[in-house]
Amino acid sequence: MPDQNQTPQQTPPGTEAELTPKADHGEASYVGHGRLQGKMAVITGADSGIGRAVAIAYAREGADVLIGYLNEHEDAQETARLVTEAGRKAVLFPGDLADPATCRALVDKAVQEFGRIDILVNNAAYQMSHESIDEIPDEEWRHTFAVNIDAMFYICKAAVKHMQPGAAIINTTSINSDKPTPQLLAYATTKGAIANFTAGLAQLLAEKGIRVNSVAPGPIWTPLIPSTMPPEKVASFGQETPMGRAGQPKELAPVYVMLASDEASYVSGARVAVTGGTPIL
Repeated sequence: MPDQNQTPQQTPPGTEAELTPKADHGEASYVGHGRLQGKMAVITGADSGIGRAVAIAYAREGADVLIGYLNEHEDAQETARLVTEAGRKAVLFPGDLADPATCRALVDKAVQEFGRIDILVNNAAYQMSHESIDEIPDEEWRHTFAVNIDAMFYICKAAVKHMQPGAAIINTTSINSDKPTPQLLAYATTKGAIANFTAGLAQLLAEKGIRVNSVAPGPIWTPLIPSTMPPEKVASFGQETPMGRAGQPKELAPVYVMLASDEASYVSGARVAVTGGTPIL
């Protein structure tokens, strides 16, 4: 298990370049089998963490990828390099998804580059830790909702008209949707909203042949952790799970591949737990 005790603090949202120990996104291990051959994918928050791992897996499975990210240009360019190294097209789209216009522009860029959207992964998220509700600024509460759940609505609303039967939407929720961490009150609340948004949207889009599912990660080692949590929490991050460790981003990617693939043709409205053994309801 990597030593997290000496992890330097970062400024939100954090970068892979400064993450110590380094996260494993499957760069050296993920092997594709053509399960997404010829598909066009959009992934938000794809510069690092889970998003980068999913981008690598999708490209090696045969998909072109639009990489949505805030402003972490170095990280995003590395993700793009890994996608093109797999022989697929990589499109970079920087921008703040707290702005509804940016959400719509992201979809427009994908359609301009790809002609359609086969897979949409809403993965970008914002969080900060606070010990009491009094510490949470009103603006931060609103911003957390804007990035985590409002953007999901705007992007899905814009994207659906460019999706055909067989397309898939995958939203990143969290174990916090079921077991909220009190110090992550705003974040946990949005993750509960995402779980319900996914379940409702799956029913709305079933007649269009578009599947909608969510993935609920437990503690996963990404730049978000040392940039939004105090050092003592970072040092023990993930140790509370039955497996006794944080997960690596690469351990999420196979679930996102399965949910995006035609093999999951009867899976919609599901919330898949990847939590190191902690059950969710």
